[in-house]
Amino acid sequence: MEGKNNGAVKDLTVGEPARLIFYFTLPLLAGNVFQQLFGFVDTLIVGRFLGVEALAAVGCTGSLMFLMLGFVGGMTSGFSICTGQSFGAKDFDGVRKSAAICIALSFAAAIVLTIIGVTFCRDLLIAMDTPPEILDGAYDFISIVYGGIVMFIFLQMLTNLIRALGDSKMPTVIQATTLCINILLEPIAIIGLDLGIPGSAGATIVALTLGNILCIFYIKKRVQYLHVRREDFSFDKNFLLEHLKIGLPMGFQSSIIAIGAVVLQIALNGLGSVAVAAFAAAHRVDGIAVMPMMSFGVAMAAYTAQNFGAKQFGRIVEGVKKCIFMSCSFSVLVAMFNIYLGAEIIELFVGAEAVQVIEYGRLFLIITGVSYWSLALLFIFRFTLQGLGQSLVPTIAGLVELVMRIAAAIFLVEWLGYLGACLAAPMAWIGGLIPLAISFFMTARKLLTVEKVKT
Repeated sequence: MEGKNNGAVKDLTVGEPARLIFYFTLPLLAGNVFQQLFGFVDTLIVGRFLGVEALAAVGCTGSLMFLMLGFVGGMTSGFSICTGQSFGAKDFDGVRKSAAICIALSFAAAIVLTIIGVTFCRDLLIAMDTPPEILDGAYDFISIVYGGIVMFIFLQMLTNLIRALGDSKMPTVIQATTLCINILLEPIAIIGLDLGIPGSAGATIVALTLGNILCIFYIKKRVQYLHVRREDFSFDKNFLLEHLKIGLPMGFQSSIIAIGAVVLQIALNGLGSVAVAAFAAAHRVDGIAVMPMMSFGVAMAAYTAQNFGAKQFGRIVEGVKKCIFMSCSFSVLVAMFNIYLGAEIIELFVGAEAVQVIEYGRLFLIITGVSYWSLALLFIFRFTLQGLGQSLVPTIAGLVELVMRIAAAIFLVEWLGYLGACLAAPMAWIGGLIPLAISFFMTARKLLTVEKVKT
């Protein structure tokens, strides 16, 4: 199965760790940026062509999208960790069986989440005190997104399976192609067909559908390791439970964090449409800005999973050390970019005349930017522990983040207004980092002890 039939599959258990992680991260970073650009493009086009009120309508759905899509991303990443561990152990039958489990579980999740999302999204928007003037627009957008969530799930699942085998390049190409299709379709739907906000959401779903087709075509032609056969769907109970043990907690971690974002959005809604629009625009910029840190973290999940499967424990610890230096360096550069150019970027969304929106957005980017170092460490420790198959402490860290965001929403927004909302993310990052750091250093000590015994 070697060679051309397996695309850019990469064994991460051999070679210099820093070089492997860096070059694995680069296309991963590009892919994650492209993924975030979906939301960026939605917000930019809607804000520019449909106005600030429409921008607020789409923006106030961000936390609900994070609630559902964050779960999807975390869950499918968790499932694929088992795939990466099997690949690292050179168990290629296990790779196919893992892929079959991922497909089955993703299909089941798609059915459940579509029903829940479409049924309850309007009630959730009302419960969040969404301003009446933007409620209908917000519902139009989020109901279509939830209706097409199957496309999000399967694109996440397929790209995560490819990455688990060490190929971070082709998922990036597929995401870039999907984004370009989305950029072409959105203006046509919004302006040419006069579909407004629903056109924005619909164009995204169509683009994601085409992205799935590209993914399936690539796997069929180039990744023989993932050619699932009918007999691979005869699941071993323990292997199935192993996927659920890692995947569900990773999904719930993202959802737990998203619940805090929902509570914060409720507090923001009480500050009016200007605050909501500013936070939405700034949050889109922030979503792209944090991608270097997230990408290094995701790279560590794949790197750790393969090396754990191969029982190369010393390489895991060495990789974490090198990754910390690289990711924290990127966090400083990105923070400087946001601090000095934040206002100009926010202006792209709303135009120069929306002075208060620009000022609010700039404040958010400054406060989060100076805290990016903590997010860099949080991602590395969280994804490394998850790559080792550990889920308890990352879940606890997610709960700490939830508590911090809720505290900011209840107390700081009441006391400091919009400034309090800006402080929510840094508080959550630092709070979640503490248990993750403690757990990682304890785990690293055990891994190095085992490594010494081996040698």
